[in-house]
This record gives sequence, C-alpha cells and structure tokens, in this order.
Amino acid sequence: MAFKPSIKTQALETPALIIEMDALESNIRMMSEFFKDKKAKLRPHFKTHKSPEIARMQVAAGAKGLTCAKLGEAEVLVGAGIKDILIANQIVDKGKLNRLAGLARFAKMGVCADNADNIADLSKAAQYYGSTLHVLVEINVGMERCGVNTKEEVKYLAKLINSSDGLVFEGFQAYAGQLSHNLDKPERVSGVGDAVAKVGAIKKYLEDDGIAVAQISGAGTGTYNITGDNTIWTEIQAGSYVFMDTDYEQLGLDFMKSLTVLATVIHKRPGAAITDAGQKSCCITVGPPAIAGYPGLFATLSEEHGKIIDAEDLLEYQQRVEYLPSHCCTTVNLHDRYYCVRDGALEAVWNIAGRGKTQ
Repeated sequence: MAFKPSIKTQALETPALIIEMDALESNIRMMSEFFKDKKAKLRPHFKTHKSPEIARMQVAAGAKGLTCAKLGEAEVLVGAGIKDILIANQIVDKGKLNRLAGLARFAKMGVCADNADNIADLSKAAQYYGSTLHVLVEINVGMERCGVNTKEEVKYLAKLINSSDGLVFEGFQAYAGQLSHNLDKPERVSGVGDAVAKVGAIKKYLEDDGIAVAQISGAGTGTYNITGDNTIWTEIQAGSYVFMDTDYEQLGLDFMKSLTVLATVIHKRPGAAITDAGQKSCCITVGPPAIAGYPGLFATLSEEHGKIIDAEDLLEYQQRVEYLPSHCCTTVNLHDRYYCVRDGALEAVWNIAGRGKTQ
C-alpha cells in the first residue's frame, strides 16, 4: 500500500527492514540494461526478495519470468500474476506434485528433475490436471547437490521426458553456485569455463541425436557478467543484485546496497552500544552486519540484541542505526514487511508474501 504523507524513516518502530527505493530501482535498471544485447535472458530469483511488487518491477524492466526455490514461492508468484516461472529445484512429494500441476493451468511452470521415478510422477500429475510441465534435467556443475553427471544420463532423462505425456523437455538446469562468492575473478571465469565445457559437450551430444535443447538455465549475481555474456546459458537466475549485501560487496560489482535493518540503540556505555535487533532480525550466516555510515563498526548479534564495540563512542542512546546484512536473502526471510524509503521518507509498506514459503 502506498502512503501520501511523508513519514520520516527515523520515526519507524524498530527493528525494521528498509528498502532504499532509488538504489533498488537503479539495480533493477542496471541488470536489465546488461541483458539488452545478450542472447541470455534474465530470470531473476524470487528467493532473494520474496516480494510480488519487486517481481513485477523486474518483469516490467525486461525479465522473461521468475525463478524460485520452492513450490510455495511459485504459488505466491502465480497469485501475483507472473506467467512464466521456473522452480529451480526437484519436487517429489505426491501432494506437492498435484499442487505444481494445478499451478501449470495458470502459468508456464518449469521444474527440475534428475531421475526417472520423478519424471514418471510429474507426468502422472500433469495428465491428471490436464496441464503441461516444462522439465529441465539438472546437471551437476560443481554444487554437489542434485543433478546428474554424464551425457548418457542426461540423454536418457531427456528422451524419457519427451516421451512422457504432459511433459516438455525444456533443457538443462546448470547452476554453479559455488562460483558466485569466489572473490578471485580469474577463478570465477575459469570455473565458468569448466561448466561451459561440460554442459556444452552434453548439449552437443543430445543435439547430434536430434534432441533439441531450448534452454540452459543457471548462474547468479556473482557470475552474471561472465555467464550472461553470450555463453551457453540462455537464462540467468541472478537474485541478490536487487539488494546486495556485505558478502557480495567484496566482488566489486557495480550494484548498490539497497537493503538495511533499522535498529535502535537501547543502551549505551563507554566503548559499547546495545541495539534492539539481533539474529531474529538479521542473518549472520556469513558474518556480522556492518553499521552503515560507520566504517569499521559491526554488530555481534544474540537472539534479540546487537552489541557494537564503539571504542570512540560515536553512537548515542536512542540513536537509530542501520545494519548492512552479510546475507540479504536469509535476512529478508526473518521479516513480515518492507518499509520502502525514498529521500528519508516512507513511500510504501510491502508485505513479504513469500516469507516462510519453504514447502
């Protein structure tokens, strides 16, 4: 919902998850501009922001559709009017398969698979609902999670999909997420090259047998400008670029940090400041949050409190401070809503409709 009156950010009750709208819009615009002359298209990842409003902004800026991690997120996206969705994951539970096939009556639904039993179950669900599922065979390109490894396995599954009622063989899921946070750009480039060689050889093997590979989907924010630069990928699943965080900041990308957690100093003593925002408000999986505007200051978080070592006593009692999260995606999942701010004034409040959609 949008607000007419200006409400100063400093008046918000804390902890509060803040989006700086100018920075968010700049990031969306910059990523869209990058892909204008590329053969790959942007399919941004919903798991970062979990917001229908931001998803619609991304599509309006040129994204072909959205990627998501879970079926519950896909349901939110369909409800928001998004018409092209890829679940970059395996759906194997029978109840979830029915939900997936039902969704495919309202939007183009893609899903990953890496075994014959799952493909048979996907086909049964699609036939029951009279819908079509677009299936990508997942190839393991270094994540060592799901996926198959050999060209023979991929061809077998692709042929099985093509012969299964209700299914369309869409291509490959090839997500090398282990490269996204590698601080050494030459190593990122080399790793992408290895994935290109492996996936490219598999693609040729299938095409030599007359099997068309329409899409190769994968990659992320940390490699978007390598994988998306007219390589074999046709879809780039970047997500964190909309917000950025202190971990991604180390890669030297040009996107702006647009997400902060607003906190209040509730206790001040010489050399330390205690805030009202702890681990239930800001994720610390890859490190403590930095403090915006105060280089060198970080918050050590317990459940409900943050402790800032403030040797120079720069902070004051009741002062508002902004955490810069080390991991934006998991921080978002801790909150119910965004407070959207422009020029220090509240512009909108958006519910985080995808929060907690882990099923």
